[in-house]
Amino acid sequence: MIGLEITALTHAGEGLGRHNGRAVFVPFALPGETVRVEIVEERKHYARARLVEVLQAAPDRVAPLCPHHFALEPAAGPGPARAGLACGGCQLQHLDYAAQLAFKTRLVREQLTRLGGLADPPVRPALASPQPFNYRNHTQFALTPTGQLGFRAAQSHTVVPIAECHLIEPALAALFPRIAVEPEADVQQAWERITLRAGTDDDVLVVFEGRPEAPEIEIDLPVSAALVRPDGSTLALAGRDYVVLEVRGRPFRVSAQSFFQVNTLAAELLVGLVLDGLALTGGEAVLDLYSGVGLFSAFIAPAAGRVVGVEAFAPAVADAAVNLDEFDNVEIYEAAVEAALPALGGRFDLAVLDPPRTGCAPAALDALAALNVARIVYVSCDAATLARDLKRLAALGYRLDWAQPVDLFPQTHHVECVAVLSR
Repeated sequence: MIGLEITALTHAGEGLGRHNGRAVFVPFALPGETVRVEIVEERKHYARARLVEVLQAAPDRVAPLCPHHFALEPAAGPGPARAGLACGGCQLQHLDYAAQLAFKTRLVREQLTRLGGLADPPVRPALASPQPFNYRNHTQFALTPTGQLGFRAAQSHTVVPIAECHLIEPALAALFPRIAVEPEADVQQAWERITLRAGTDDDVLVVFEGRPEAPEIEIDLPVSAALVRPDGSTLALAGRDYVVLEVRGRPFRVSAQSFFQVNTLAAELLVGLVLDGLALTGGEAVLDLYSGVGLFSAFIAPAAGRVVGVEAFAPAVADAAVNLDEFDNVEIYEAAVEAALPALGGRFDLAVLDPPRTGCAPAALDALAALNVARIVYVSCDAATLARDLKRLAALGYRLDWAQPVDLFPQTHHVECVAVLSR
């Protein structure tokens, strides 16, 4: 055991201290704390440690709401509080929410400076989620060997059985403890995961993933169920294989495998920021790249002359065709962005980018810049890949006007960000 002074919080939400000149990363420790830790992994230039005791707590430390979080057990006497066990779903539930927002603002600014090469980037203070708890409309459960639903433990592949979760919407929180899965004697036959999705009217879809054959199921609850086979095909087992989510009063069909923002209320903030960044005056031709089920296109189309969506994932394209059917000025192409852009005809004034966590392919950014659009609105869920892509766009002639972090993922280290660039 060693004692540490925690001086910073890393991009992954871990406490950082130093011992004998070497960085030590400590999950669930906070800046300003004195802690006792056990080294669990040693490398040449750094070490990882398990938090054992908090000898002096930071002012921003709060009691976590969830019993599965890495909670501090009350001390039996005058001695220090001790750390318990945790699942890995939340990294920051022990940190006051205002401090979480400050951390995420700082994280975006540091990544844009360090990785993006931007001096004093115009990063606005992070916007709070309308709900810091019970916000997730979508969650993926792993299974224990005995068939219990759970999440991976922090820094481990071990599945921690979960009795309650305070991140997911109430309809999901009420449902998942009632799901019973028979354990498999052959681990190779076990389900890869079980995904739950909640619609706006509390309709719930249960998705089984990882096996080609349909499971034998008994349902005495008002839910739908679907199977996603290893080849990517989907089979409805009960009810329908999609949910309907509502954003700004508009419904969106979202199929079992399609991406949609996990925080429905905060997605409304994103839509507003995208529209602010585009500053449509009427008649513009707009690219919606990595367009998913058509969330942004649906709100751009009424004010634009032409909207072209590009999305590579076929089920999302099928959803978008339904969600955008009323608009005559919207086109949707099922293709990789880097392949589609050089083939598109006509002039484009503006573009929206909403890539996956890995960011944009360099060829996609090069092809977009070649179209000479006046303004780009980049929606990112990873500050590091955002910084990398902004650096490339800067080299291609674009300037960052502003970046607005949005807390779509309270209690975790993840942060969404909307960045607006001008030619």
